[in-house]
Amino acid sequence: MSSSASNASLLSRSLSAVWHPCTQMKHHEQLPLIPIKRGEGAWLYDMDGKRYLDGISSWWVNLFGHANPRIGAALKNQLDTLEHVLLAGFTHEPVVELSERLAALTGHRLGHAFYASDGASATEIALKMSVHYWRNTGRPGKNRFVSLAGSYHGETVGALAVTDVAIFRDAYAPLVRGGTCVPTPDARLAEAGETAADVARRAAAALEAHLAAHADETAALIVEPLVQGASGMVMYDPEYLRLARGLCDRYQVHLVADEIAVGCGRSGSFFACEQAGIWPDFLLLSKGISGGYLPLSIVLTTDTVFEAFYDDDTARGFLHSHSYTGNPLACRAALATLDIFAQDDVIATNRAKAQRIGEAFRNALGGHPAVRHLRQQGMILAFDVADALAGFSRRFFAEALQRELLLRPIGNTVYTMPPYILGDDEIGFLASRCAAALEASLA
Repeated sequence: MSSSASNASLLSRSLSAVWHPCTQMKHHEQLPLIPIKRGEGAWLYDMDGKRYLDGISSWWVNLFGHANPRIGAALKNQLDTLEHVLLAGFTHEPVVELSERLAALTGHRLGHAFYASDGASATEIALKMSVHYWRNTGRPGKNRFVSLAGSYHGETVGALAVTDVAIFRDAYAPLVRGGTCVPTPDARLAEAGETAADVARRAAAALEAHLAAHADETAALIVEPLVQGASGMVMYDPEYLRLARGLCDRYQVHLVADEIAVGCGRSGSFFACEQAGIWPDFLLLSKGISGGYLPLSIVLTTDTVFEAFYDDDTARGFLHSHSYTGNPLACRAALATLDIFAQDDVIATNRAKAQRIGEAFRNALGGHPAVRHLRQQGMILAFDVADALAGFSRRFFAEALQRELLLRPIGNTVYTMPPYILGDDEIGFLASRCAAALEASLA
């Protein structure tokens, strides 16, 4: 069978058998699927050998690129030892070591790790754990949640209660126990003469007003620290996190930091919360923690929370489980990922690399008449496109692919969250091809 015939067969089979995520399948009548054969470094290669620079780390997960030899070697070694064992009544070295190393990265402020397989599950765990904590400590009425306008914390039924993106939430509203949204500290909302910190203080004042009236029924505030991802890479000043931490303490409300997208060095520090000098009661990790190799999510929490569940009564325990909780292979991939951070001084390297990415995009797009709010937080860069016509995101995606670039806009917001291994030539390629795709998509 020829290469083109083989591709056509694979695409036909995929469209027939695979229901692709976050996708209107009918759109693939005009925008064909891309059949990927292999990955290497920052690049993906299709069945015909055409390459694509992975400018979004394949949904923000491949921190150190595709086919990373160090992570691959660690997994191959683990395959010969232990692939899986239930974590109820059993334990194993990879999950213990990973828990200890993550606790150490928090200065042992968050010394207890609970495991699942994906980010939405981590959100569910933290919400349930918070409510159960308040019940175990004699305050069962504290069972409501607060999140930011435009927040995204996952698409399972519990997580949708704290997700404020209409296209994900509205279709399933009858299933969801709604929470309360308070104003976002989005720096783009600054009025004349205001700074990003002023916007943060204004949003925190609204949070304070809500907690003053509803603290007795509020279990937790959940936030995406510094960057709200799925609502369009909303960036805000760390002052909001400092003020929110103080308000949660004052009103006895848990603070949940969803670092699923912004953790693991993406924001400029290993944990985004570090930039505000605060620690939450629950910290959620997923996506990049395994280097993009295997599904894994983790909820880190405090001694205080853990001790509220420690009892002879089974009903006071945290009764939540996943079949693959603490999977040894996924934990080993995460340990290899942490090794790369330590051995390569990734945080310092990323800061210099982020500066070069910012310079490249400012040179390529800074003067473009359609570009608004070119912004950056660590290894996340985004800009909004003014007056774009309906369907812009799909047009831009297609034009980028034509230019060997994988970028997937959120509405009229174009963003990049590339692997940390980009070289200078690849940074230049990313910025210049992005600019070309923008021009073509607006033509």
